[in-house]
Amino acid sequence: MRALIVEDDGTIADFVARGLREAGFAVDVAADGEAALERTRQQAYDVAVVDLMLPKRDGLAVIDEMRRHAIDTPVLILSARRSVDDRVKGLQAGGDDYLTKPFAFAELLARVQALVRRATRAPEPTTLTVDDVVLDLLSRRVTRAGKPIELHRREFALLEYLMRNAGRVVSKTMILSHVWEYNFDPQTNIVDVLVSRLREKIDRPFAKRLLHTVRGVGYVLRAES
Repeated sequence: MRALIVEDDGTIADFVARGLREAGFAVDVAADGEAALERTRQQAYDVAVVDLMLPKRDGLAVIDEMRRHAIDTPVLILSARRSVDDRVKGLQAGGDDYLTKPFAFAELLARVQALVRRATRAPEPTTLTVDDVVLDLLSRRVTRAGKPIELHRREFALLEYLMRNAGRVVSKTMILSHVWEYNFDPQTNIVDVLVSRLREKIDRPFAKRLLHTVRGVGYVLRAES
């Protein structure tokens, strides 16, 4: 899942970005309205968190422009404006939900997840399973054949992405786009290093290999027949 945060307050932007990353999202941040629109033209997002009071172009204008160009990314408006009129204007401009500042991150995360579920019109699973690997999205725990596996944040995010795309080959560029929140040089070996670390934990101690390299293409998670 990829999220866009549009917020000119650096402290708030960092706080929200850090929380969403820990929840498994890849995150981009835009500090003004023009930068936000440029981001949405270049990248598809699963959800956007948009402040109303922004430099260059305000949040309502950003949302209106997104909708005029048929960008249907779910938008959670995040604003210090608390009046009913402000909420109505935000929703009428094309926002999908409205959360006032100050806020609890747990509520913001719940609203973001609800918007993603609504957009996909399917309940968000709480666990992912491939063969004997089970990933619990709520507790952030992973087991294989019932044995717990300790993963760092990036390793967990990579495994989640591979499990969501089980049986499908994903390229290094796709992994960089979804596991990291900004663009790396596709020629870097950072993906190979992360895959190697993950393989050491979920494959090496077990008889059956699940994480396969497709030379010249990418990686795939699947059980061997």
